[in-house]
Order: sequence, then C-alpha cells, then structure tokens
Amino acid sequence: MENLARLFRDNIRQYGMVLALLFIVGFFQILTGGILLNPLNVTNIILQNSYILILAIGMLLVIVAFQIDLSVGSLAAFIGAVSGVMMVTMHMPFWLSMILILAFGALLGAWHGFWIAYIRIPAFIVTLSGMLLFRGLTYVTLQGQSIGPFPEEFQMIASGFLPDLFAGTGLHLTTLLLSLLASAAFVWAEFRKRAALKKYGFEPLSLGLTVAKLVIILLALNAFALALASYKGIPNVLILLTALILLYTFIANKTIPGRHIYALGGNEKAAALSGVKTKRVLFWVFVNMGVMSALSGMVFAARLNAATPKAGTGFELDAIAACFIGGASTAGGIGTVMGAMIGALVMGVLNNGMSLLGVGIDWQQAIKGMVLLLAVTFDVFSKSKG
Repeated sequence: MENLARLFRDNIRQYGMVLALLFIVGFFQILTGGILLNPLNVTNIILQNSYILILAIGMLLVIVAFQIDLSVGSLAAFIGAVSGVMMVTMHMPFWLSMILILAFGALLGAWHGFWIAYIRIPAFIVTLSGMLLFRGLTYVTLQGQSIGPFPEEFQMIASGFLPDLFAGTGLHLTTLLLSLLASAAFVWAEFRKRAALKKYGFEPLSLGLTVAKLVIILLALNAFALALASYKGIPNVLILLTALILLYTFIANKTIPGRHIYALGGNEKAAALSGVKTKRVLFWVFVNMGVMSALSGMVFAARLNAATPKAGTGFELDAIAACFIGGASTAGGIGTVMGAMIGALVMGVLNNGMSLLGVGIDWQQAIKGMVLLLAVTFDVFSKSKG
C-alpha cells in the first residue's frame, strides 16, 4: 500500500488525468450504447484530433518554458494556404512543397522567437500579433476562396492507412503484429528502467505493482490495436504521431536541450547563472513551435483536402488546454509529452462523445471550458499540498 500511495503521489497529475480519461471513455461508451469504442469511431477520434495532438507536443515545450503561443491556429491556417498555392496552383511536387513548408514554419517561428527571446517583448503580445498577422495573410493568400483538391500522395498523410502485409483476412494482421512488438518493447523498457533504479540505489516499485501496471497498459494498448485492426488498421498520421511522441519524449527526458528548457521554465535567472543560454533556448523553443504548427497545418489541409480561410480557428485554445489538462504547470517547468497527449485525448473524447449524443456546440464549448478550469484548479491545489 505504501508503494501504491507513493506511485500515485509522485505522479498525481498524470495518473489523475489517466483516470479521468478512462472515466470519460466509460461514461460515453455507456451513454452512446457502445458507439464510442466502435472500430470506425476509434479511428475517427485519432484522425479528427491528429492536428491538435501535433500542436500540443510543440505547445508543451512552450508552456514548460513558461511562455505561451496564441498564434499556432492562425499559423497552421497560413501554412495550409501556402501549401494550397504550392501544390494546387503552382503544381510543385508534394515532397518538395512539404520540405519548403516546414522550413517556412521554422522561419515564422524564428520571427516570434527573435522578438520574445532577444527583444524581450512578452510572448502573449508577440504571438497575439502573430495570430492577427497570419490570419490576415491567410485571407490575402487565398483571396477569400478555398483551394483544392490536393495531390493524392499528400492526402495520404492524413487519410491513408498502413498497408497490411498479410492481406486477405478479416483483421489487419500487421497492426496486431506491431502491437505485440510494441508490447514486448514496453515490457523490456520497464524492466530495464527498474534495473537502472536498483543499480543507482533508488527503490523501484514493488514487482507486484510493476506487473499490475504493465498488465493494465498492455491490455489498453492491445485493445486499442484490435479496434484499429477491425477497421482499416493503423492510420498514417498515427505513425507520424508515435514517432513525434517518442522523439520529443526522448528530447525532454534524455537530452541537454530538454533539461535546459525545464530549467528555463522553472527559474530563468537560476538557469542563466548555471550556464544555460536562456535566450538561445527560448528562441529555439519558438522555432520548434513554428515547425510543429506547419506540420499541423499540412495535416489539417490534407484531411480536409482543401486550404480554407477559416482553417485553424480555435486550434491554439485546444492545444493550450490539452497541455494544462495533461498536467503542465501554469508556473512553467513541469509537464510531459505523454501528459499533453492524454489531455488532448480528454478533449477529443469529450468532443466526439458529446457530438454522438447530439449535444450542441454551445454546450460543448461550455463543458470544455469547465474541464480546463477544473484541471488548472487541480494543478494549483496539488502544488499547494506538495
């Protein structure tokens, strides 16, 4: 019991939101008569929220650095418009367009980073300016009209699925095989982490709790894989998301730049005195946010199969809410990539479940607002008790 209490206490933000996500899923699964976890709907939840999940990864680093970015929705819309001009109007190859667009996103992120890191203008003002600037440029670029359709190869980013190497059966067997391989890798990583803790004199979780934790996670992972395999398999965008989650988790936890971002958000003056080049770190955080906004804008445009002036509306609020709901601290220096993903899924399942129940968009917005307020209140309360 002591180990269990310690486990929950040390991870109260993340585990609290995991329990909340499970409760929300169970709640809507019952109310929708099983539709929520229908294989088609599970796939739709991933596809419908992919661009918010991508934005949340970049926004997590911004919030950990004790900053904010209000421009990401407008920037994603502007990138979608530029994508439309390049691929549809100018007929540029989709792969070349994507490379140039990601570089353009980095340049726009650098524009924000310069004013924030080196001129020391508050991020709220700079990115609010960017929100208005990029929204206006989106209308100018598109001249108020939608552009489409995109090349089929580009559409496959958001609407394609991983081919089945064992085609001909009712289930997508490649998905199930990858799920088993991922399960084995997760078990290996967990016991490797446990051995490392013992080696350096730290007390790991008891073997019983470790096994229980693994059983719960593996059941959830393989149930999710079975749902995907029962439809069309793994969406291409889920492969992209998995790669981003692994990459940014590694950067945040295992690299010097990642540690510098957390140090910057925790106490900028102390970080500077410790040798962290705070201005440079802050600059690159916003460059990264520009790249992630560009990627999100392309995924959204590919899913919609058109570049539209109204694209990206409210994306910044959903990304920020996902990070805070997932355990990022309003004071900076605290937050995880997986926490942001959980927060985004909470918002996504709420949206999907309420839509299935026929709840109006007005009530959906009100309920999401209350969920965000409760999550931040929980953060403040847990810190005051810590």
